[in-house]
Amino acid sequence: MPKLFKQNHIKIIFITVFSTILFWSVFSLNIPSLLGLPSVSLKTLFANYDGPNYLVISKCGYNFDCIRNTFSLGLPLEYYPAHLPGFPLTIKLLDIIFPGPVAMLISTLAGSVFLNLFFYKFLRLFTKEKQAFFLTTVFNFLPARLFVLRNVGAPETWFIGFIIASLYYFKNKKYLASAIFLSLAQIFKTPAVLLLASYLLYFLHLLKNSKKPILIIKSFLPFIIAPLSVLLVFLLYYFQTGDFWAYFNSGDNRHIFPIPFGVFIGNSSWVNGIWLEDIIFIFVLAYYSGFKLLQKYKFKPIGTFVLIYTIATTFVIHRDISRYITPIYPLVYLTLKKHLNNHIFKKVFYIIIFAVYLYSINFCIGNTAPVADWSPYL
Repeated sequence: MPKLFKQNHIKIIFITVFSTILFWSVFSLNIPSLLGLPSVSLKTLFANYDGPNYLVISKCGYNFDCIRNTFSLGLPLEYYPAHLPGFPLTIKLLDIIFPGPVAMLISTLAGSVFLNLFFYKFLRLFTKEKQAFFLTTVFNFLPARLFVLRNVGAPETWFIGFIIASLYYFKNKKYLASAIFLSLAQIFKTPAVLLLASYLLYFLHLLKNSKKPILIIKSFLPFIIAPLSVLLVFLLYYFQTGDFWAYFNSGDNRHIFPIPFGVFIGNSSWVNGIWLEDIIFIFVLAYYSGFKLLQKYKFKPIGTFVLIYTIATTFVIHRDISRYITPIYPLVYLTLKKHLNNHIFKKVFYIIIFAVYLYSINFCIGNTAPVADWSPYL
């Protein structure tokens, strides 16, 4: 019913905004200090990686002279093109009204609302309204690493939201809208190209089995704009840094290893540890979901995207695999929807929300950049 659908949208917006404001209030009121943790403030959230880097770009673009003369984070200047311009652009637009750090958090929250609404719409293609609403509520908190990213300066909410929107419109055969959202995702995070790979695989599959290839080629032409969006980003790099390939020359930021599961080589610069068992569980869930979706949907993007993305992630050497793999989680929910909607899991979920908040608070306290002077960011 349309009325219930609108009510669910309002409820989703409320849950998203309320859970975020509650989290921000914990830092604003310095509640962690009452628990024996270090004193905090909203600046703790402002300083969470990679928020300050995106704030720098929102102020200076990729103008190295501006960055050098204005900010003092001490990062190599060539490192900034590792951060694509989509998220800094949203900060810059909101910076007209709000100070830079506040604009950054509001942008992340707006992206979180967008993500949750489209996740709900996407789920409605596969399940009933009540089930879709509950799964969207769960998704707002789990995985916990994504809950952190919803509450600090991070591009993931917009990035994943655009991916889900692209898949939603692709499923409805609205290819121009799907291509536009994919292009938007592409200017936020480079792994969006893996969704383009899923579309291309499906396109080739249709061509192979079609008696009218011209019609298929015509329907998929809009997806040309996705690589064009990458070209525009690289042209921006060229005009602002003088280096068309600045993204690839930004230092040790891609974290790629030539053999699978290189993350378990613990002496890597971005790993440095042996406590990595949680990553095994992440890969088990990802591969299980990938093969499950492939079995059900075959060459359709919903069937191939998770597996393609997971395979690519197995070559990443970074402790924070849980962040790298976040774009597949909405589709993982499809494979688990029956299990997540039973009454036993609902009890577990309501209990675990408190753990998610504590984990996220602790994570944010320990994941901050050393910003000594906030005045250039305002």
